[in-house]
Amino acid sequence: MNPSSDWLLPDWPAPANVRACVTTRAGGVSAEPFASFNLGDHVEDDPHAVTANRQRLRAALGCEPAWLRQVHSPDAVPADCTRVLTADANWTDVPGRACAVLTADCLPALFCDRAGTRVAAAHAGWRGLAGGVLENTLAALDMPASEVLVWLGPAIGPQSFEVGAEVRETFLAAHAQTESAFVPSANAGKYMADLYALARIRLAAVGVTAVYGGGLDTFSDPRFFSYRRAARTGRFASLIWRVD
Repeated sequence: MNPSSDWLLPDWPAPANVRACVTTRAGGVSAEPFASFNLGDHVEDDPHAVTANRQRLRAALGCEPAWLRQVHSPDAVPADCTRVLTADANWTDVPGRACAVLTADCLPALFCDRAGTRVAAAHAGWRGLAGGVLENTLAALDMPASEVLVWLGPAIGPQSFEVGAEVRETFLAAHAQTESAFVPSANAGKYMADLYALARIRLAAVGVTAVYGGGLDTFSDPRFFSYRRAARTGRFASLIWRVD
């Protein structure tokens, strides 16, 4: 792999045959407001620019991304490089096939097992988290939770993510301990939500405690696209794959 020096490489104890990265805004051909490495083909960017950016991505990775049509669902499907499936997570045990999710504030979560036999990627905004996309991704991997590692990629941080009381109540109804992930904001009836904490709590509830990453804020970090910062914007990708 020869990624851009601007891309993020997860800091986690993944097996040697597992590769992962997160792209940033830098290194592409898209014009403003998508400048420059937009990989989303659904945001009204020039399709030729998106195609060129995706070609650059494939060349850098040396593998084929399996893209999804993301709809904030809890669904996880096998990674398919021949067609775009509607789901918010995918998994594979095939080397050279990259599980990929696109985000611009939502939480990307990358999964692998300690033996490096399977990998997965999930797109988890608050709806996906509440709906169980992380739990469904774990189930799709079909292995003991104790054997799974998860890395949480760049998402909107708790200092920037204001939500309504209904969002808080949705999480509390399923897991009382998620109360700690919400802090009252300066606006009455609103809360600042911590997606990273919510993900860790829900993963721990199904036995996954080897969770890494977190701590970034796409809203305040100009390296990343952010839908809350600018609704007309691009998407960056978080990818994970196996090598022989």
